[in-house]
Amino acid sequence: MGTVSGPISHDPAEETPEAKARWFGSLSVEERMDLLCEFTDLALDAQPSLVNHRHAQSTSGRIRVLEQA
Repeated sequence: MGTVSGPISHDPAEETPEAKARWFGSLSVEERMDLLCEFTDLALDAQPSLVNHRHAQSTSGRIRVLEQA
């Protein structure tokens, strides 16, 4: 993976969606694709039946992201 630029923090308060987006944006295309493959493998390990779901449907309308306060 990419190199770390700056100090490493273990404070969950610093893990904002914006910070995560900046980190993800700092990765190369190859690193992003590696992560996608790793996440896919993780999901399939947890629920192998996902490969049987071939007819995904798009959502109509808007999607709202909720965060716990």
